[in-house]
Amino acid sequence: MCQAALPATMPHPTKADEQAGALLFRQQDCAHCHGPEGIGGKKGPPLTDIRKNKLWPPEKIAHQILNGGQKMPPFGDSLTDAQIAQLVAYLRAKHKPTPPAVNEPAQAPLAH
Repeated sequence: MCQAALPATMPHPTKADEQAGALLFRQQDCAHCHGPEGIGGKKGPPLTDIRKNKLWPPEKIAHQILNGGQKMPPFGDSLTDAQIAQLVAYLRAKHKPTPPAVNEPAQAPLAH
């Protein structure tokens, strides 16, 4: 099991870390519970203002991702420490980045 050590793992997250976290948020289907871009959903609370919430410092967010709790499942067995730190960087970003577009298969041009 991962033992994410924040902030030691990532004391000063970069824009690249935030972008990687945005991509992980989509790839791990966090929106299934927390809604698109973390606005909240039927299963999970909104995460849009978590960076301002003093009750949720980076270490507590990492712990929640690692171990789950309440209705959230744990992700410690499926994410690395670096990935958890990137998710935390994304969730704590002042201006949350949008993940890059999903590459859709190119369509063949229509024959005329």
